[in-house]
Amino acid sequence: MEQYFSATQKMEQEVMFPSLLRGVFPQQEGEAAGGHTDLYEHYQLLKAIKPMVEKGLASVNDQSQTSAEADTDLDKGADSNLEERLSHHVNGLQQVLTDLTKNTKALTRRYSQILEEINLSEDQSSS
Repeated sequence: MEQYFSATQKMEQEVMFPSLLRGVFPQQEGEAAGGHTDLYEHYQLLKAIKPMVEKGLASVNDQSQTSAEADTDLDKGADSNLEERLSHHVNGLQQVLTDLTKNTKALTRRYSQILEEINLSEDQSSS
């Protein structure tokens, strides 16, 4: 999770002009142009997800079970595989965070490349 927070913090510090990402599509191995969403949309999505991750899913989930429903589930023996269910969800969360971190780092790298291209073209035009 620390890697995710570090990557998003770096992205927020480096991406000063997100509009530069409009019309730029991700270039991932094994994929064609990365679908229909450009890096600007990816940036907006990554920014929207960050507060959710920071606050945790408990504050987002307004549809939690009532205590009566929870008691019924316990009576049915639903807690017999809690460890297995927890392991499954933790593994899923870890995979999602890994993917988000990878996407955030790739977006930040691409933004830096765009800035370098802009600087190079400005240097050439001023010569």
